[in-house]
Amino acid sequence: MTNDAAPPTPTSTPTVAIIGGGASGTLTAINLLRRGASVTLFESRGEAGYGVAYSTTDGRHLLNVRANNMSGFPDDRDDLLDWAAEAGIELGPIDFLPRRDYARYLRDRLAHAAEAGAGTLETVGETVIDVEPVGAGFRVLTSDDDEGHVADAVVLAYGNPPPQPLAGLPEAPWNLSDPWDVARISALPVDATVLVVGTGLTAVDTTVTLLDDAPDRRVIMVSRHGLVPNPHVDDQFTSWVTPVPDGPLTADGIAALVRDQIEYAAGLGVDWRAVIDGLRGPTQSIWRRLAEPERRRFREVYAREWEVRRHRMAPRIAALLDAYRAEGRLEILGGGVLGCRTDTAEQPVVSLADGDREVTAVINCTGPSPDITRTDNPLLLALQKRGLIAPDPLRLGIDVTEDGHVIGADGSVVPNLLTVGPPCKGALYEATAIPEIRGQAAAVAAHLTS
Repeated sequence: MTNDAAPPTPTSTPTVAIIGGGASGTLTAINLLRRGASVTLFESRGEAGYGVAYSTTDGRHLLNVRANNMSGFPDDRDDLLDWAAEAGIELGPIDFLPRRDYARYLRDRLAHAAEAGAGTLETVGETVIDVEPVGAGFRVLTSDDDEGHVADAVVLAYGNPPPQPLAGLPEAPWNLSDPWDVARISALPVDATVLVVGTGLTAVDTTVTLLDDAPDRRVIMVSRHGLVPNPHVDDQFTSWVTPVPDGPLTADGIAALVRDQIEYAAGLGVDWRAVIDGLRGPTQSIWRRLAEPERRRFREVYAREWEVRRHRMAPRIAALLDAYRAEGRLEILGGGVLGCRTDTAEQPVVSLADGDREVTAVINCTGPSPDITRTDNPLLLALQKRGLIAPDPLRLGIDVTEDGHVIGADGSVVPNLLTVGPPCKGALYEATAIPEIRGQAAAVAAHLTS
């Protein structure tokens, strides 16, 4: 099935400004265009579809979800597979597409939606620095345009913010703050010893870039817990439904339920991954049923163990890590970075749980820093100053309703200001992956055009 069907006739044709052209903004734009809206997409790169997740140029960086669940559209689950066939890319339902190719998929689908003529699209390659309420709408101001762009509604789709700078490390050529700067990482000496701070999926991709082409390089991956994402398995097809109890929920109770279900599944010969995958659908409803103290406890006690099971890596990538470790080229440590000194300007010495190590470079792969009270993003600072946005109670994003309407500093909903994707994590928890983002994007577009 393709996405060439005529869109439903909207009852209005709003002008919508989308701030951010990554997956969240691009999918929202596509849905709005299909419903006849006039869309202005602000993306400082000048081209949509990339964002942080898909900006890599390294073809070895793979999606961590199989192709059969990476369609951009909830009503057409085969769309990515159809696109791959159209593009001449050999891609099976259980394969893992390179991330850079997924950016191409998003761009192609956006171009098709713009050419179809239902709505209109303007892409502005400038950095948005403020959004000013004007009448019943807004004026979007950029660093290069004093007059701004007027819109009936604004969708904040700024994605995952960059990580906070590593504490205790000076600014220096060896301190690399951008883990997606593949050219700079690849240019490190072929015999370098590199400290990768973080052990999540970004750290894994960075390690592959460092080690796969340079057999004399070494990498030390370090984080507080020392836990890396678990791998997918090739023969995982079992569906599993966990019975979530009625009534109030607690973090400890949910953790116990998951452990019990994994143990029960194992007794039936079913892999634990089926239990985790079966919980993906109800995760948002479970999160909504947890009181704020229980959400905090989950984050403090159980979140990391959940994340390494929930956000898994492709089997091919897991095999590479195993090979690097067997060769002695990769170490994975817990305990975090305890300190750093520079005996010379070029060679920092870092203190780790097992002692001091001299390294060539340090790469910050600690993950996004979603707390908007600590941001240096001019747009988020301006919106907070205006009272248009506020942090959610756990500071995982901004305060929003469950359907993406932004809640201002006074606690009331800001009319026609919405958000999609990672900024919704405080309200939904599951808000950063395509299977969740595509549903949000479709729902926001339907709301704004009905």
